[in-house]
Amino acid sequence: MRVKVACVGGGPAGLYLSILLKRQDPSHDIAVYERDPEGSTYGWGVTYWRGLLDKLHEHDPETVRAVEEHSVRWNDGVAHVRDLTTRHRGDEGHGIGRHRFLELLATRARELGVRLEFERAITPENLPEADLIVAGDGVHSALRTAHADHFGTEAREGRNHYAWLGTTKVFDAFTFGFVETDHGWIWCYGYGFGPDRSTCVIECAPEAWSGLGLDRADEAEGLPLLEKLFADVLDGHSLIGRSGADGSAQWLNFRTLTNRTWSRGNLVLIGDAAHTTHYSIGAGTTLALEDAIALAAALREHTELPQALDRYERQRKAELLSVQSAARYSAQWYENLPRYIHLPPQQMFALLGQRHSPLLPYVPPQLYYRLDKAAGQLEALRRLKRWLGPKIARSAHTRALSERK
Repeated sequence: MRVKVACVGGGPAGLYLSILLKRQDPSHDIAVYERDPEGSTYGWGVTYWRGLLDKLHEHDPETVRAVEEHSVRWNDGVAHVRDLTTRHRGDEGHGIGRHRFLELLATRARELGVRLEFERAITPENLPEADLIVAGDGVHSALRTAHADHFGTEAREGRNHYAWLGTTKVFDAFTFGFVETDHGWIWCYGYGFGPDRSTCVIECAPEAWSGLGLDRADEAEGLPLLEKLFADVLDGHSLIGRSGADGSAQWLNFRTLTNRTWSRGNLVLIGDAAHTTHYSIGAGTTLALEDAIALAAALREHTELPQALDRYERQRKAELLSVQSAARYSAQWYENLPRYIHLPPQQMFALLGQRHSPLLPYVPPQLYYRLDKAAGQLEALRRLKRWLGPKIARSAHTRALSERK
């Protein structure tokens, strides 16, 4: 049955959904509406892991080939703590420029007959006529905000401040840099996404942010200070900002967004409009694409829209539970950095890799390190970790809900 779908927002979720729906049935009338000009996307690089490529290959091999061809990859993780450096072998990671990624998705969508309309702002007052309207317009979604009570939208702001920057330093591994100042620690995450650029996210606690004067500095003042602090990690390369029209620095607090329900009539949420997960686990783009895969499958398997949207929501909420838990504990690890930073570098880096664990906040760090090392050899301890982890996670979730009330 031919359907008319309007995807609001030209990000990864909306573009990839349009591709999947056209592949399922070329007769579908699919349009993507983006308020900004084509090619004016924000951000630097996005990161993903090998498993995403395998999953995308099942649904559209053409997209995978193009994305992989324009990505860089790494297998190592490197941590710089003061003047010490440690390197660990890890999973295969990939980085691609956000601009290039969206360009590839847009090209593929056009090839399949999707109509792309840039500089076309869609609001609750001028919704296009369609059988299904997909709100992929991001964390500040206007379509969701207009019905926030219905969706049960909640946003919790993190404690730390962060800035999303670029750099001319090309990292050959996923790189962490931790720098101690008179006002506390400040750190960065860096990864390559092209032959001459990398992403560099800088984060710190409020005390360091204000103590270093970053709360008062505009971008022209703040970038040289950050370049000096991270000179060893950057090898003298420059940082690249994205200042506002007034030259202000782009410091943010991450907002974890959830919604009680994801649909209202023929309107459905996808990607960051539906949920966000802390950037420290590098899963935002992956989750947006997985939303698109699940929604396309639900629309294929159910001819009635309410049943399809219910199936999509139930499936994705269930799949997100473990990812959201990992993101919550990862953010808490950084918010409690002093608990771990004075460990020997090998131990600190090992626990950095374990920051998603629900056990870690409740076990003394050095004891956890020894247990985890032993668990790599003893199956009994591995089973104990698997058994205790969900129990502690459920307890923490219940406690958080009671505190919220």
